[in-house]
Amino acid sequence: MRLGPSRERMLRASPRCGEDAGERGSAPAEFALVSGLLAVLTLSVLQLGLALHVRNTALDAAAEGARIAALADTGLGEGEQRTRDLLSTALSPGYARQVSAAYGEVSGTRTVEVTVVVPLPVLGLVGIERGLEVRGHAAVESVG
Repeated sequence: MRLGPSRERMLRASPRCGEDAGERGSAPAEFALVSGLLAVLTLSVLQLGLALHVRNTALDAAAEGARIAALADTGLGEGEQRTRDLLSTALSPGYARQVSAAYGEVSGTRTVEVTVVVPLPVLGLVGIERGLEVRGHAAVESVG
């Protein structure tokens, strides 16, 4: 069936399925805005995950170094070196620069405390120097 010329023109000019003539082209603009926002949100969550990974790795390395230094036949130097080795392997040698160990006392028990100061990653692994400090503790093993 053939429509008249005025009817064909009217069908071609009318908006599609509830589209208003003023809303044409708004879908790509909305997609660009929403996808940009979602990209920023996704990257922020990934960066938070990286910062938590660095914190947990430094904390675990400090605790392991304290356990090594607390053994009866080792000392603070071995604990510091073990911490540096773990940080260098898991993160990078730049994260193993500020490691220190000291003896202390908690409730009458002699302990070892290993302190690690690392950068807090803000953009990738680049971040605030000396932004994160963690400590690992262990009770000193005694022979006898």
